[in-house]
Amino acid sequence: MTEELNFIYDEFRGSNQKTLDHLETELIKIRAGKASPAMLQGVMIEYYGALTPLQQLANVNTMDARTIVVQPWEKAILNDIARGITNANLGLNPQNNGEQLLIAVPPLTEERRRDLVKRAKAEAENAKVGVRNHRKDALDMIRDLKKEGLSEDMEKNAEEEIQKITNTYIKKIDDLLEFKEKDIMTV
Repeated sequence: MTEELNFIYDEFRGSNQKTLDHLETELIKIRAGKASPAMLQGVMIEYYGALTPLQQLANVNTMDARTIVVQPWEKAILNDIARGITNANLGLNPQNNGEQLLIAVPPLTEERRRDLVKRAKAEAENAKVGVRNHRKDALDMIRDLKKEGLSEDMEKNAEEEIQKITNTYIKKIDDLLEFKEKDIMTV
């Protein structure tokens, strides 16, 4: 039975780690006033009738702390890329100089910073819900093992272990959120 319990713990940790990784990815997309190529991650461009990720069509770099440079592999798609960035609703306005796109990242207002913090908190809450759902699944698996002959003591210990793992991941989520809040609110 301990082998099955260890499998449940490993599966639970793996699911929670995926949730944590997803949260990190989502928090990177929330800009903190500094230009970053990650801000354009997820931008899709209409290219020959198909939606294509920007990273497959152009090189994205930062020129300085306030400017992102998008250098397409084909100059013919500059306007398509500009349209895609504008349509992504990121609050960015790309400038076409015929060779590349220059995107000036405007400084954040206090109100916009608060909105970004709210968005970060919502992402963190979604991650916590994911961890809780994984906990429910793990506890259901333990209850199934009880039907197969797991002792009550082992069941209680397993439930406590699942709760410890849950608390660990909730703490990691809170730490990530706290770091991102400081990053956003720092002028």
